[in-house]
Amino acid sequence: MVKESPGSKSDVGLPRRRKALALLAIAVGLTGIGLVVFQSREEPSISSQITSVTAPVVDKANPTSSPKSAIGGDSSPVGEGENEANGTEANGHPLDPVLQLAQDALVAMRRDIKDYKATLLKRERIGGKLGGESVMDLKVINPREASEGQSAVAMHVYLKFLSPSMSKGREVIWIEGSNKNQIVAHEGGFKNLMTMNLDPEGTIAMLGNRYPITGIGMIRLVEKLIEKGERDREIGLCEVKVLDNQAVGDRDCKLIQVTHPEKKDGYDFHIAQIFFDTERMIPLRYAAYDWPASAGKEAPLEEEYTYTNVEINVGLKAEDFDPKNPSYNYP
Repeated sequence: MVKESPGSKSDVGLPRRRKALALLAIAVGLTGIGLVVFQSREEPSISSQITSVTAPVVDKANPTSSPKSAIGGDSSPVGEGENEANGTEANGHPLDPVLQLAQDALVAMRRDIKDYKATLLKRERIGGKLGGESVMDLKVINPREASEGQSAVAMHVYLKFLSPSMSKGREVIWIEGSNKNQIVAHEGGFKNLMTMNLDPEGTIAMLGNRYPITGIGMIRLVEKLIEKGERDREIGLCEVKVLDNQAVGDRDCKLIQVTHPEKKDGYDFHIAQIFFDTERMIPLRYAAYDWPASAGKEAPLEEEYTYTNVEINVGLKAEDFDPKNPSYNYP
């Protein structure tokens, strides 16, 4: 693993001007893992964000419907195949069947998915501003605990940014517990001046991000959803709707939508939508929306993560997470 520290070999030979430019790049935050370049554009509503340019989400039972009708004008999914869970405490909490589904999916993913490749689309609201889309190639080796006849496996992550233009070419590698648990990153294009080791939860790496790279990936997403669901279950009731015949890209999906009608302490979203691949039971999209500013207004998008082109158990190797990989562009 490449190590960069004051006085390291790769740092000593760097001309003063080149080094200054590299440090300037760090100072302005160009090395953030998922740095979002904020764009001056109209912020999307819950209805407009159901369909993404990268990964269209449609109601397969009614493919000509608008995105808004796919989730219902009242922000609740409607259509054939719908199951509603607005129960009372006497009948169990509305989140119970959803939590069971998520827990079953997590067990299966931990058991059956060793690694995968995908394209990840990410968009997040940072400091009250919704950033533009970041699109990345992603490789992941899922973590595994030691078992009889098998050694423990650390989580491995590789990212290559495809967009926006200011991030294009950036590569990031993180292996849990390796390299002092630091990420190894470099910029793309003319900013590709040096390789840097960064604390994944440090100021630079977190610039423009809601979460550190340590929380990336489909297993981490399901773990977080279960954590949120169990917490929300203790706060009060909510509305839960399940809609079949949805799609992310060309994958048939089941949409689970959770709505908190009232804003209470402990809730961190008004509406959350999770799209599970029907065949593989993996989460392909998660989107969360805040409460509207006033009655009759649309719920504003807070964060969205969409996985497309997912290839499971492709046999990723150590070189897929090595900066010295000749197909990578680490300086």
